[in-house]
Amino acid sequence: MSTSTNPLSVVIITQNEERVIGNAIQSARFADEVLVLDSGSDDKTVDIAKDLGVRVEHLDWLGFGKQKNAAIDLAKNNWVFVLDSDEEITPELAHEVRKILKNPEHDGFFVARLNKFFGKYIKTCGLYPDYSVRLFNKTKARFNEVEVHESVQLKSQAGYLPSHMIHDAYEDIDEFIQKQNRYSSLHSSQKNLLKALLNPYWTFFNLYIVKKGVLDGWHGFIIAKLYAQYTFWKYIK
Repeated sequence: MSTSTNPLSVVIITQNEERVIGNAIQSARFADEVLVLDSGSDDKTVDIAKDLGVRVEHLDWLGFGKQKNAAIDLAKNNWVFVLDSDEEITPELAHEVRKILKNPEHDGFFVARLNKFFGKYIKTCGLYPDYSVRLFNKTKARFNEVEVHESVQLKSQAGYLPSHMIHDAYEDIDEFIQKQNRYSSLHSSQKNLLKALLNPYWTFFNLYIVKKGVLDGWHGFIIAKLYAQYTFWKYIK
């Protein structure tokens, strides 16, 4: 348990995440509360979470932004760390969070992610440090309520934590295609035929050459190619 002056809730939204949810929960054990908000899993996600002794609630899917706001509203504590089901808080990051919460100088903090693609940690392709606000006082911040690629809206300047969390992004190419196809459908209001033709080429060049994906060899090439394909889907649907 945390010994911080400010108690912490780690909140995780889930739907069919049996492959990764156990690792996410175990990494959050240092917090005063771990809350899983499930939106109707039909695999073992809920059973795994309950077996690990954390609080589990249910809410039908509202969209990423609204669902995460609902999760933080359910949390018992004002300070929350919003963790995705395929992410893990490293011991170094947990130590920093405990230390920060004894006397927080900001209402929210950016946290970096180290992304794992197809079995390899990737620091090229613009995928690192991949900062986002994850630790914050929920009385001072909310997620914007968009369908996908939601972000925390903080009223004041956020601080930065030195250590990163781990993101088990995609186990294989099929998983990437399925997830990005779903995300691109949520962007259907952005349909633009000209961008669908031109932007994928820039996406590939930017990730593979400008952001040095070439240094990661086959992994860098595949990542750049798949994100280019996602860009096409986003603007063609």
